[in-house]
Formats: sequence, structure tokens, C-alpha cells
Amino acid sequence: MAVQQNKVSRARRNKRRSHDALKAGIWVECDNCGELKLPYHMCPACGYYNGKSVMEIVEPEFEDEDL
Repeated sequence: MAVQQNKVSRARRNKRRSHDALKAGIWVECDNCGELKLPYHMCPACGYYNGKSVMEIVEPEFEDEDL
């Protein structure tokens, strides 16, 4: 079984892990529709990127079913 050479103190361990935390995501407002989107990505709400339509967004059709 492996045995540690020297014990790493809690302070030293935590200093090493200080940069491991996740950062909050960066969101920007779409110029076309105003929805939040990731920077340098197409807007998932309207399909625009850099002021141009790059994808046609189709609304899903729901059928009313009597249950």
C-alpha cells in the first residue's frame, strides 16, 4: 500500500486548490432580440449572429390530445 512521504497541511492543500473554483458564465445581450446568449455564439432564440440571420428558428407545433 502506498504511504505518503510528508503530510500536506490543510492550508497548503487549500492554497493549491484556490484556482480550481468554477467561474461564473459570461452572458451578453443579443443585438437583435435582446435575449441572453454566450458571446461569439449564435443566439438560440432568434438565430442571428453578428447582425445576420444564420439559422431559421422553427417553433415546435404541439397537438392537443385529450387524455
